[in-house]
Amino acid sequence: MATEVVLPKLGLTQDEGTIVRWLKSEGSRVEAGEPLFEVLTDKATIEVEAPASGLLLRILAPEGTTAPVATPIALIGDPGERAAPGARSGTAAPRPAPPSAPAFESSAASGGARTPHDGRVRVSPRARVLAAAHGVDLHALRGSGPDGRIIERDVQCAVDSGVSAPPAAPAVPRPAIPAGVSARVRSVIARRMTESLRGAAQLTLTTEAEMAEAARLRDEVGAELERRGGTRPTYTDLLVRASAIALRDHPRLNARWADGGVRLLPDIHVGVAVALDEGLVVPVIRHADRAALAQISAAVRDLSDRARTFRLAPEEMDGGTFTVTNLGMYDVDAFTPILNPPEAAILGAGRVHRRPVAVGDRAEVRPVMVLSLTFDHRVVDGAPAAQFLQRVKHVLEHPYLLLLP
Repeated sequence: MATEVVLPKLGLTQDEGTIVRWLKSEGSRVEAGEPLFEVLTDKATIEVEAPASGLLLRILAPEGTTAPVATPIALIGDPGERAAPGARSGTAAPRPAPPSAPAFESSAASGGARTPHDGRVRVSPRARVLAAAHGVDLHALRGSGPDGRIIERDVQCAVDSGVSAPPAAPAVPRPAIPAGVSARVRSVIARRMTESLRGAAQLTLTTEAEMAEAARLRDEVGAELERRGGTRPTYTDLLVRASAIALRDHPRLNARWADGGVRLLPDIHVGVAVALDEGLVVPVIRHADRAALAQISAAVRDLSDRARTFRLAPEEMDGGTFTVTNLGMYDVDAFTPILNPPEAAILGAGRVHRRPVAVGDRAEVRPVMVLSLTFDHRVVDGAPAAQFLQRVKHVLEHPYLLLLP
């Protein structure tokens, strides 16, 4: 019998999704594990892989269709096959999601990755970020995860053995999302932002950081990192690292309101807002307080590039404990960021611009950046939030602290 393709549950809060684009047409050959369609969830547009190999016999949900999770949306099989009983274009009974792969598997063997027929490497999100941070060539690895999937431990073994990556190929331009789906994206963003403002007691504090030393470090360290084949840090990378350091020192900002009380979170996962033509996504740098500046820079670049081509996995946008958003590249001086629920705080940054600054009894023209911290007053009071912001400012004004472990 033909295999049903069902709309997957790609997030804890997702109950429906919108089919953005089919990447294969009816009658085309598909291979298990290759991208089959794109779906819009309440967080982002995500590529979904084919669950089986065969012909795409029938598309049950055309582009632009919104359907509940676990609904059959296509059939894959051999010519002439029929669908299993119950397969139809209407709503199907909810089905349990397959168990997720464990975070760590046995160590990898070298010898080349198993890839689908289109040359795409099967790799877990954490493994991809780690590979980008250390310059590991994923095509040179053999994955030890399910179906040859490359997992984090495989990449770590490659890092220890010194496997490096070739120059990256230029990104392939991606067609625009259909107009009807773009309207759906705006609807999702509107709902989430409204829920954020209604559901939390939001307050914003602002301060100004002198950025002369940060600019000097970025230029000097960036040039050396590029010489070594790495990525030149951006101001966003510095903000992520400074925020992670400050969160380690002020854990009350790394928390959320849950079940009528404050829940402190044990790990620091910093999200980075990425603007797209269709909306906004927030990929997450996990354990950002443990990552060196070079690793954060590589991870931010990798996640941002894949966010813009809609190649992020759902787990790469889940689990954030704090968010950084930077509008400085748009010549914005200051703004009031809105919380990314269920997080308790978000840091907004404006442009680095030169203006007169009082230094003792004289005025000097120096580069400055406005920092805006929005926080949930249910979780933390104004004074602790101000101390956190003060710490971020101090680290940026003494940026060699960013290089300490």
